[in-house]
Amino acid sequence: MSSPEKLPLVVVSCQVLEDLLAELLPDGLAQQVTFMDYGLHRVPGKMAGTLQEVLAGLEQPSLVVLGYGLCGTGLKGLKAGPHTLLVPRVDDCIALLLGSYHSYMREFQAVPGTYYLSKGWLESGSHPLKEYLEYVPRYGEKEAMWLMDQQYQHYERVALVTHNEADLETYRPQAQEVHRFCERWGMRYEEILGSDQYVRRLIELAEQLAGNGARASVVDKDFLIIPPGGEIRQESFMR
Repeated sequence: MSSPEKLPLVVVSCQVLEDLLAELLPDGLAQQVTFMDYGLHRVPGKMAGTLQEVLAGLEQPSLVVLGYGLCGTGLKGLKAGPHTLLVPRVDDCIALLLGSYHSYMREFQAVPGTYYLSKGWLESGSHPLKEYLEYVPRYGEKEAMWLMDQQYQHYERVALVTHNEADLETYRPQAQEVHRFCERWGMRYEEILGSDQYVRRLIELAEQLAGNGARASVVDKDFLIIPPGGEIRQESFMR
């Protein structure tokens, strides 16, 4: 029996995971790496269509690693076409930052109303203070704050997640500035040392699948493998 043909490996990810993937992806593993603007999170209805265009632009059938969770149903309906899709089985990127679904659920059960910050979100994403500063020129201070109240009045804490002490020291001042703004809603500030294990496992599984033509001998409960012709469905993310 002939060995399966290797598939080109392509990464398409939200840019808030750029630092993690840049650090962990082995040189030469991915034929193409594309980081998408974080703004897609604000319009989940456009996410699948935008990513569909990226997939359509790939020249040959590939194993496409998606650096996304379901993201507010943003991935719902994304079609694999001729490709194989590998997707973390998470609601959003918080479980990826914390290192496991178990860690995410532990934090969620402890404090459901948590606004998470990370190196990626502070550098290229958004947060309440940034949103407010964007709203003021468009709506005026009073209307801007009303909009913010509707979004954040039920949150209980701001949590900075990093993967090492150096990043904690570097990004603490920015995170604390965001927290000072969020104190108006009674949020407290905490720091969490996360883990890169979920992203490491994603890359290891991608390397394995690309090497055997995406023939999955073992299906990991923490990842979805969408075969050619398949489609991402919301119910697949349910645990």
